[in-house]
Amino acid sequence: MMASLRDLYDMLQWPAWLLAIPLPWLLGRFVPAPRREGAALRLPIADRIRELAPAVATRGTHDGVGLLAALAWILLCIAAARPQQLGPPVQPPVKGRDLMLALDLSGSMNEPDMELGGGVVDRLTAAKAVLSDFIDRRAGDRLSLLVFGRQAHVLTPFTLDRDSVREQLADSVVGLAGQETAIGDAIGLAVRRLRDQREGERVLVLLTDGVNTAGVLDPRKAARIAADSGVRIHTVAFGGEGGLSLFGFRLPMTAGDDPIDEATLRAIAASTGGRSFRARDTRELAGIYAEIDRLEPIPQPGRAVRPRIERYAWPLAASFVLALLAVLAWRRRS
Repeated sequence: MMASLRDLYDMLQWPAWLLAIPLPWLLGRFVPAPRREGAALRLPIADRIRELAPAVATRGTHDGVGLLAALAWILLCIAAARPQQLGPPVQPPVKGRDLMLALDLSGSMNEPDMELGGGVVDRLTAAKAVLSDFIDRRAGDRLSLLVFGRQAHVLTPFTLDRDSVREQLADSVVGLAGQETAIGDAIGLAVRRLRDQREGERVLVLLTDGVNTAGVLDPRKAARIAADSGVRIHTVAFGGEGGLSLFGFRLPMTAGDDPIDEATLRAIAASTGGRSFRARDTRELAGIYAEIDRLEPIPQPGRAVRPRIERYAWPLAASFVLALLAVLAWRRRS
């Protein structure tokens, strides 16, 4: 019983108002009634109030008017004490970083030298599968998708809607932005978009399978601009060991034949505080994005809170109803 009363008391935001409950009794007990003589201002309603007071005092207990009035006053004091109730726990939203994904759509991404699900697929299909899984794990980040070939285009602005980013990724095809590779222009466009976002957590993950062969901005110069703008770039060099040879057999390639400019990609990452990776198959690419996931962790959700729900309306409405009933009962007995 004591515990229940204590719980009810804890629900009140301003419990001091409960001290007003005995106030009418104290006024009636210790404050003398005002004299009729010498009134400076006479109100017609004053006579009705004086008639009501003795009626409530003498007959209230008998006819229920005094009880209704007392309950109405008690409920009014409880409403003034502002009762509240704890609602269900609410998890505050996770506020991550602004993360831009840059995907190479040049002609070489059509090279069928990757394995996925037991079959041979082109590089873009393999990259889409891995990127889609990476997007699924980035709840809380604001993501943007940039594609580049001869030109660079932003397909999705920064958004928390991962489904829209995933849909745009699925609709991307080789040659959408041209057949060549403009790595520098892609970095420059990403920096312009990231510069307008929050400071401190601006990240670009760039995947390419080639060498910068188009565009007006040199990749290393673009990297210096990114570093000055506080953009961290992780580069992923992606591609197998060459295409298919005669009769469907793959010919081995020497190290010097690798068409990817890994030196430039390493320099871009190093100058911006990022990491550079090399993936020759889908398994390695998945491992790289898992590593980037660890390098750019999503903030842990904050502690769950329970909002306070206002409940003063209930005793306030009940007080009004009881007061109305008291007035109606008094008028019937008058």
